[in-house]
Amino acid sequence: MADIINPVNEGDLQAQIEEVEALSSIYGDEWCVIDEASRIFCIKISNDLEEPKLTACLQIILPPDYPSASPPIYQINAAWLRGLERAKLANSLEDLYVEHVGESILYLWVEKIREFLVDVSQRSESVDQQEKVNMTAEEDVDDDDEDVPDFRTLKLNTDNAHLFSDHANDEEVPPIKHGNTITDRRSTFQPHLSPVVTPRQVKMVLEKLYENKKIASATHNIYAYRIYCEDKHSFLQDCEDDGETAAGGRLLHLLQILDVRDVMVVVSRWYGGILLGPDRFKHINNCARNILVEEGYTASSDDASKSGAKTKKPKGKKTK
Repeated sequence: MADIINPVNEGDLQAQIEEVEALSSIYGDEWCVIDEASRIFCIKISNDLEEPKLTACLQIILPPDYPSASPPIYQINAAWLRGLERAKLANSLEDLYVEHVGESILYLWVEKIREFLVDVSQRSESVDQQEKVNMTAEEDVDDDDEDVPDFRTLKLNTDNAHLFSDHANDEEVPPIKHGNTITDRRSTFQPHLSPVVTPRQVKMVLEKLYENKKIASATHNIYAYRIYCEDKHSFLQDCEDDGETAAGGRLLHLLQILDVRDVMVVVSRWYGGILLGPDRFKHINNCARNILVEEGYTASSDDASKSGAKTKKPKGKKTK
């Protein structure tokens, strides 16, 4: 039995060999074999072959069961690629893989990255130098200011901006609980929960979370909140993807299904370089549901649903 060759692995290996040969033929010197035995490769990608203004190096490891069952493991090296721009590109590659599960994906990835470089280069030409720096390196700060978080990546819907008036400046930051992490293929997810009754408290919680350097460094900080307005018998609610397309809406939908109120949930994701596909949404919602259960927001009675978390004193988890 030990001599039988797994037909799936054999098929994957043949598909990899053919794909690598094709990429080498298409991209010539731009394509580089780092370690053929370990299936490690890289390719230099630029916005323009004749006059490159932006370049990036895509490093790739092909797992034994790629392309049939696993995506490539990859890393993009580019000094200028930071913050939201990096998250946006990672999301586009992940979505592209989901659309072509089981197929050879590297050529599509390379051209998607090149398309991204062209777009960034064209946008940079239409702004002055300072705006270009801000766009392509949003998280770059002076050494003296390295602890200052960038709140632009975790903002509230501007429709609610009028609700953050100065008269509420004396409000205290609501308590924040940190839930247990979920790790899958090098990506780590962690939920944070806070009771909120005003939109200003939502903003205060976000700012407080971003004072934590670990949370501020997360690839995505997805959030949703629901506040029950007694006088109007309606909900004030909103959400934010923070670069993880559609994640905020899914998180808010979870809060609606569980019928929770006066609460805000933030899920931080630290991307590990391996695509998760739709599993990322499962982990985000599982994180959120776990902490809502732990903090008593999913009690069956209506009164407990509204106020149980305020009277309960659960054990919180600390973010390390």
